Amino acid sequence: MSSLNDVIQSVQDKLAEAQSHLSNIPAEQLEAAATATGQAAGIDPTVLRFAVFVMAIFVGYYVVWSVTPALHTPLMAVTNAISSVIVVGALLATGVSIEEASSGGWTARIFGFLALILASVNIFGGFLVTQRMLAMYKKKD
Repeated sequence: MSSLNDVIQSVQDKLAEAQSHLSNIPAEQLEAAATATGQAAGIDPTVLRFAVFVMAIFVGYYVVWSVTPALHTPLMAVTNAISSVIVVGALLATGVSIEEASSGGWTARIFGFLALILASVNIFGGFLVTQRMLAMYKKKD
């Protein structure tokens, strides 16, 4: 028990020493270090978005393949519900203001319209497939 108390006391002493050392650093140096670290660690937003996209692909793959066959129907129903979020995003992209459309916002409108059409087809087809899968489990009269 005494060795545990010695370890705790040692850690407390080291924490107190670190706290006193950090309190002696001027605020200007801390601000400069934080600014330099932020600028050096800057990542291009496109690269970050692409990395998130790739990770989403892997996560989706492993989630779908780890689901038991009995749960595929609820999984498809939830996937269709999630696809409706894509429709909302497509509607927002399609609803670009006229000022933005004249300055190159037309690409957002075109891609938003395509996303709206494809997501709508995905949702409609998904609900049809889910309905057919549920019909397989119904008792025949």
